[in-house]
Amino acid sequence: MSTEINFKELASQYEKELRENCLPFWLNHSIDKEFGGYFTCLNRDGSVYDTDKFIWLQGREVWLFAMLYNNLEKNQEWLQTAIDGAEFLKKYGHDGNYDFYFSVTREGKPIVQPYNIFSNTFACMAFAQLAKATGSEEYAEIAKKTFERILARRSNPKGQWNKLYPETRPMKDFALPMIICNMALEVEDIINDPALIDKTIDESVHEIVDVFYQPDLGVIMENLAPDGSLIDCFEGRRVNPGHDLEAMWFLMNIGIRRNDRKLIDKAVEISLSVIKYGWDEKYGGIFYFMDRKGYPTQELEWDQKLWWVHLESTIAMIKGYQLTGNEECLEWFKKLNDYMWAHFKDQEYPEWYGYLNRRGEVLLPLKGGKWKGCFHVPRGLYQIWQILETLK
Repeated sequence: MSTEINFKELASQYEKELRENCLPFWLNHSIDKEFGGYFTCLNRDGSVYDTDKFIWLQGREVWLFAMLYNNLEKNQEWLQTAIDGAEFLKKYGHDGNYDFYFSVTREGKPIVQPYNIFSNTFACMAFAQLAKATGSEEYAEIAKKTFERILARRSNPKGQWNKLYPETRPMKDFALPMIICNMALEVEDIINDPALIDKTIDESVHEIVDVFYQPDLGVIMENLAPDGSLIDCFEGRRVNPGHDLEAMWFLMNIGIRRNDRKLIDKAVEISLSVIKYGWDEKYGGIFYFMDRKGYPTQELEWDQKLWWVHLESTIAMIKGYQLTGNEECLEWFKKLNDYMWAHFKDQEYPEWYGYLNRRGEVLLPLKGGKWKGCFHVPRGLYQIWQILETLK
């Protein structure tokens, strides 16, 4: 199978897409030169169609350009872009207690309260990467304070903004341990507390592998009861294959860091189980939401094919092959790679489409919005390119 893929040629394809199409798109269209921060609501051609700023996407773009500066090349435009976004976040992104709002106006006035802890997690990652890039003690301190707030809010992430009636049907969600395990790797140099980082990672890995993963189903549940038991309701039956697969390459990175082959093998095993479960045999691609009992989902967009789901799954598969040599991972990588370039790649304008219908046709021509920003496409292109480089 490996002879069918020219790794060198494919690596060049991903590098070119990142450098010549994706990054210039965001640098040319997303930067708000008047008020700071970034526009994320961008049409197919990059024109701005809404100026509200979603804080988790602001953090993601800061992180992306700081990460590339730290790991790819000391490009001053990338660094300045990250600094400009971080300064906006520092001034307008949080409530003074380092709980970051969900959204603000173009000028930075709060719109939606800091109910979403993921605004915090991506701000933390952003300031940590930028602290590494600049050596700024101020940015490092913001990362530390935000990390503290995340750990403090972990047991009740939405806090006073939780709309659920207490005690009737308490649930814990998979997204939190998933993102925290990756965030801990990102910020460990800045936090400089190995015991705390190890404890945080241990807890997150345990939750993912031993609690949320259901071996008899071969998938990870999005929500469970606090004691880890299954709940028979819409939320309790929800499966999100893309989330599962993104988490698996996070676990592979933890396995690399800890030289834990058992964890890597487990992550690959789960990855292969999930992608078989989530693949649309009729039209190709991966379903967005599924129900563990096969019932109708409450999400009307359940059968859409989303950009991030496919990019994260592709990373998981090529990383699984890189680390284990598992040919099944390579087969899935090839299938995902072919699907993405055929359906998500815009042949006329830079950047990729985000939302396809089940048949793989463009549903929304936008390149950015409330949920899609400068993150999954460039991170995915970078990650896949870097892994392919090692396979030449």
